[in-house]
Amino acid sequence: MSENITPTAELSAVGVSIWLDDLSRERINSGGLQKLIAEKNVVGITTNPTIFASALAKGEAYDAQVADLAANGTNVIDAVFEITTDDVASASDIFREVYDTTNGFDGRVSIEVEPGLAHDANGTFEEAKRLWAKVNRPNAMIKIPATVEGLEAIADTIAEGISVNVTLIFSLERYREVINAYLTGLERAKAAGHDLSTIHSVASFFVSRVDSEIDKRLIAIGTDEATALKSKAGVANAQLAYQAFEQSFATERAAGLLAAGANKQRPLWASTGVKDPSLPDTLYVTELAVADVVNTMPEKTLDATFDHAVITGDRVTGSYDEANGVLDAIDALGISYDEVTELLEREGVDKFVVSWNELLDTVTAALEAAAPSKSDEKDINSEPASITPESAQ
Repeated sequence: MSENITPTAELSAVGVSIWLDDLSRERINSGGLQKLIAEKNVVGITTNPTIFASALAKGEAYDAQVADLAANGTNVIDAVFEITTDDVASASDIFREVYDTTNGFDGRVSIEVEPGLAHDANGTFEEAKRLWAKVNRPNAMIKIPATVEGLEAIADTIAEGISVNVTLIFSLERYREVINAYLTGLERAKAAGHDLSTIHSVASFFVSRVDSEIDKRLIAIGTDEATALKSKAGVANAQLAYQAFEQSFATERAAGLLAAGANKQRPLWASTGVKDPSLPDTLYVTELAVADVVNTMPEKTLDATFDHAVITGDRVTGSYDEANGVLDAIDALGISYDEVTELLEREGVDKFVVSWNELLDTVTAALEAAAPSKSDEKDINSEPASITPESAQ
């Protein structure tokens, strides 16, 4: 590597867009985001309820707004809506130059619909529209989980001309359904007269959680054959997702939409912080480097990538036979791919709901502490537990 070229710059040169999986008002106000853009090639950011709860639990950056909300008697749901959309709007302004220079592909800031709506298609769609209107920035993205009901909401939201970050994708079958929902939404958007070039989407394919679940089962089997497959499923699954991406956007259906100005829905590698400390801390970065993808990293993974990742170019195209071999070998040991991915989706939704409730608890405590009638009271039992953004990965 050249002395003047960092690993994150090399990764960007391969065609990977680096997005940070973290946001806080302190990071916004301190100039930290601008520094990451300038120094570590960060071109977007993703959020979730756990990230917001962690940000609110630390520091004083939210105190003035929380005090105003408390003084006005704002309920906790509305307070969360105001606080989170303010952060996303501010971050969107910081990334606006990146958005403009990349024609909308990057400079994106994602905000998630309420997780409790994961199985409510119409509720998700209505919340997506509400968030989009409130943030009111062209470079925002609305995160919608890839549940069965979420597929309908994705198509509806895209048809409305709203950019979408589809989250919680674990299986190749569900990923193909997500692409279909995106194309369906584009077809409807086109029929409604929307400018397709302004609609963007990413499909967040989760990586490390697949390894965590399958590795538990491989360890339980305990044979040399099983041990040899440890920590290979996540990368193989993502590599095959990229093959599905290539195939899906090479169809006649997709080609017609692309010719009309539409954008490809790029794969986004999520859950890229390693869970197993014995693994290289940049495993899900270096092994999934390929053009036309996003890698959204917790800060720990971003720092590790910047510091010592060895980027060796495209590690995905040409890997499909080997990747299929890994998943076939795991299946031959009696580990059901469908069972694992269905479990991970259910757990993913449940974890998001838990995170949402933690966020509500955190904001409730902050509002109570800031309420004028309680300004001199300190109930230590109301202080939220420490929450780390990586727990949502």
